[in-house]
Amino acid sequence: MCTHSLPMRQLILGATILTLAAGALAAETPNLGKAITPAEIAPWNITVMPDGTGLPNGSGTPAQGAAIYAQKCAACHGENGGGGMSARVIGGPPKASLDGGKTIPNFWPYATTLFDFIRRAMPYQAPGSLTGAEVYALTAYILAGNKLIGEAEVIDAQTLPKVKMPNADNFIIRFPERI
Repeated sequence: MCTHSLPMRQLILGATILTLAAGALAAETPNLGKAITPAEIAPWNITVMPDGTGLPNGSGTPAQGAAIYAQKCAACHGENGGGGMSARVIGGPPKASLDGGKTIPNFWPYATTLFDFIRRAMPYQAPGSLTGAEVYALTAYILAGNKLIGEAEVIDAQTLPKVKMPNADNFIIRFPERI
């Protein structure tokens, strides 16, 4: 047996691996996917900023929201927003602290955040299925139930950003230049 045979075998094996790897790199890709167009991304670009940028057309009142809430939200969040298998969305007077737990009035710094969350994530079994008018109405219902707006107020892209959340001044804005 030749003493050079083991290193020679390793050299041939290494060369073979390099040849196969080079061939794999030169092979065509499977052409999966395609570049996304602005029109295709538009339905997903639904971010709402604290100043109301990104809010859609439409409006809603607490009374309209009550009917929608009873139909699409009460099963999880309880009758009149008092809590069920999911968190309560209405309850207690607004406080400028976290005493008593995190609630919409004391934990959310902007009313527009409530709109954004409802539009993206609710109802649980069909997120994103609500119309703009339904989201405005539900937002109005929850804000009125928490005594942050009046029962007769209309919430829309102009009025929603003006709603002052009780604990807003106790938040540290991480990226103030984005507001």
